[in-house]
Amino acid sequence: MRDDPESTPDQAINEQALAAIIGGRHGDPFAVLGPHPDADGRTRIRAWLPGARAAEVLTGTNPPLAMARIDDQGLFTLRLPPGIDSAGYRLRVQWGDDAVLIDDPYRFGPTIEPTDIWLHAEGRHERPYGFLGAHPCTLGGTPGVRFALWAPNATRVSVVGDFNAWNDTRHPMRRRPEAGVWEIFIPAACAGDRYKFSLLGPQGEALPWHADPYARQAEFRPATASVVSALPLQDPQGRAARSAARTASRAAVASHREAPISIYEVHPGSWRRVPGQGNRFLSWDELIDELIPYVADMGFTHIELLPVAEHPFDGSWGYQPTALYAPTARLGEPAGLQRFVDACHDAGIGVVLDWVPGHFPADAHALARFDGTPLYEHADPREGWHPDWQTMIYNFGRHEVRCFLAGNARYWVEEFGIDGLRVDAVASMLYRDYSREQGQWVPNRDGGRENYEAISLMQEVNASLGRTDPAVVTIAEESTAWPGVTQATSAGGLGFHYKWNMGWMNDTLRFIARDPAHRRYHLDELSFGLVYAFSENFVLPISHDEVVHGKGSLLGKMPGDDWQRFANLRAYLGFMFGHPGKKLLFMGSEFAQVREWNHDVSLDWHLLAEGAHAGVQHAVRDLNRLLRTSPALHERDCEPDGFEWIIADDRENTVLAFARHARARATSMLVVCNFTPIVRHGYRVGVPHAGRWQERFNSDAAHYGGSGVGNFGSVASDAVPMHGHAQSLSLTLPPLSTLILGAPE
Repeated sequence: MRDDPESTPDQAINEQALAAIIGGRHGDPFAVLGPHPDADGRTRIRAWLPGARAAEVLTGTNPPLAMARIDDQGLFTLRLPPGIDSAGYRLRVQWGDDAVLIDDPYRFGPTIEPTDIWLHAEGRHERPYGFLGAHPCTLGGTPGVRFALWAPNATRVSVVGDFNAWNDTRHPMRRRPEAGVWEIFIPAACAGDRYKFSLLGPQGEALPWHADPYARQAEFRPATASVVSALPLQDPQGRAARSAARTASRAAVASHREAPISIYEVHPGSWRRVPGQGNRFLSWDELIDELIPYVADMGFTHIELLPVAEHPFDGSWGYQPTALYAPTARLGEPAGLQRFVDACHDAGIGVVLDWVPGHFPADAHALARFDGTPLYEHADPREGWHPDWQTMIYNFGRHEVRCFLAGNARYWVEEFGIDGLRVDAVASMLYRDYSREQGQWVPNRDGGRENYEAISLMQEVNASLGRTDPAVVTIAEESTAWPGVTQATSAGGLGFHYKWNMGWMNDTLRFIARDPAHRRYHLDELSFGLVYAFSENFVLPISHDEVVHGKGSLLGKMPGDDWQRFANLRAYLGFMFGHPGKKLLFMGSEFAQVREWNHDVSLDWHLLAEGAHAGVQHAVRDLNRLLRTSPALHERDCEPDGFEWIIADDRENTVLAFARHARARATSMLVVCNFTPIVRHGYRVGVPHAGRWQERFNSDAAHYGGSGVGNFGSVASDAVPMHGHAQSLSLTLPPLSTLILGAPE
């Protein structure tokens, strides 16, 4: 090491700044560390290297220059000799007995474009995840990771992680005063490193270390650190190429309102486990090998994944996410999810993702009071706290929070190829008084209960996704009569493509749970849904919510002995698939799981060895295939002209009959339901077309575990006027059954 007279003590740094750097409290470290001009124009370099014995500066081909120690804690300084340029300098640091060559983070200038910061502050940045978070990159030939965080009320922010031995004094960040964004490029960091942010609050108080709100990968619970992960599609050309490839690979995946849509709702952590290996989760690649072929064989058109964003508590099923941009580590690396979505598209299956913008948990490492203030949430608990779920509510009116949420919706679509988002708990977002008593909520500016900011956000998300990819759909879980949920935003609606029909679900499940002897008095529970069936574009949901929290399984809701329970279930599923609306069925219901869903264990696949359960599975498979191949059962799901009541009031026999019409009226289908255990012979039903009607589905078929009563495959119409039609059929109605018949070709 050369004894250089320029390595004299640094007189320019005062004791206050020195103490702040050493104590990790300096709010502007780039003003002290790195290269700075002295009064005479020469460059002085300061480096904060806690624990180092000695340090040298290397510049180009010049001999190493020894740095002077300012403080025993590890602050070093050097005034460069005349004529030596500091550009691209490196540090050789003596840690113990080893000398290590490193790049100084404080020699790099700002890395974030002012435009990104301003668009974010104005709530207009469509891809905030492209500059916030942790991004592996190369600056001036030096590889490293660029970290950026929005924390406007913090007085100091540091990155802590594997690359600095989790020392929160090592890498304090540069504050961009324009809008409260902090940034630093750390050459020592790389993909796979774990990290968090250490913040001091508005009064200089130490806060819990926080995970990165924009982290694209997280540790496996119960650990809570973020993980540096590359963003493969951050360049526009790469994004465009992948989008084109995705469009080509999913050509068979249709999501528009005239398409056949039958969604298999899946909790990927419990669809199937590996009991012999500690009851572990399947990985995304194992789900590619097992789940996708199963769904394709069953004939479902889409898989809906319960939330896959990282969450600390398994029992929340993902509905309390703490890292909205990070696919859960339970199922493997984020790239595995990309492979899973691509494999679904290759199999002609669309992927819908449950998305949770309505609330977030108050875990200390997550978003709550992020910079020591209510940053992502409302300050007033009347606006910022969910009494039902004990969670925080986003401040939907804050520009940066809107960027965070709207950008997240776009992120899943662009970076992972997701085909649709099912938005959770929309009703809780729409109403300021949701689940609150008088005096427990804050009215809007007009004194009403509508949450204007949340409404605006949902409209913005739906419109933005439409611009990103018109084929992407959004589905609202909205349980009230809010008007215009599926109306276009240009017409004042919320802009969703579909809405879950919670009323239909509640009414029909209440009916089918009744003793058949009493059903005659409650036929309106089946027919009432047609009063409003075309007021919105509906999905008929038999979801996870109906088979948890003491509600029992779908099979468990059915009355009677075992034979009647299975017959009731098959008849109900037949009625559902015949009814207008897209279909959704939660996993396990397709083979009549007996017990209530338990997220900690696999579905009871062993039940398929029993004939009755295999029979229900066969019935669902055939219903999906019938739905796909019969335009009358899907083409006009959302149009009143596609439905016709034939029999809506036969209370004595507890029979319903209706016709479904395609655009080509000759391809009509007839649905007839007998909700009693009595076989009805010679039951006459009017039909819109003369000829021989084919029995396309019979829920009582022996193949499904039924008694085999039916109409020998087809029935010819007679010139006997009935139910407003010149022709009618004389049918045998099996017990507790649904028949679906196709019009003569």
